[in-house]
Amino acid sequence: MTSIYDFSAKTIDGDEQKLSAYKGKTMLVVNVASKCGFTPQYTGLEELYEKFKDKGLVVLGFPCDQFGHQEPGDENEIKNFCSLTYDVKFPLFAKIEVNGANTHPLYKYLKAQAKGLLGSESIKWNFTKFLIDSDGKVVTRYAPTDTPEKIGKDVARML
Repeated sequence: MTSIYDFSAKTIDGDEQKLSAYKGKTMLVVNVASKCGFTPQYTGLEELYEKFKDKGLVVLGFPCDQFGHQEPGDENEIKNFCSLTYDVKFPLFAKIEVNGANTHPLYKYLKAQAKGLLGSESIKWNFTKFLIDSDGKVVTRYAPTDTPEKIGKDVARML
């Protein structure tokens, strides 16, 4: 059986990162974008990360340009935007696709493990979040409108 630890992805700096490096940690995986109405959620995501990273939380940001062309930049532009605008310190990855023929294998897995509204697998918009427990089990899928502040209670309970 496949587990989240079987996947890897390119970091924002172009290095291959195995998700097994996060074994034993609670993960919050988010498809992010720089020019979206939900982009201010970077602030809450970073606050969650800073508050709980020493207790075992890691936030993983996956830029995606599939929704309204809201992540048009390259990896360097994305990294600079996140750093300068939101002081993001949690791990960011290279731009990926979360729907369609070129869906990243990690997202195929996440969508199959935690379906969306009415059993749909497709990601509806930027800032869809997946919460994975410290054993690698995908626990919950959150809608883009579910703010980091709102899901912070769930994260705290899992740590």
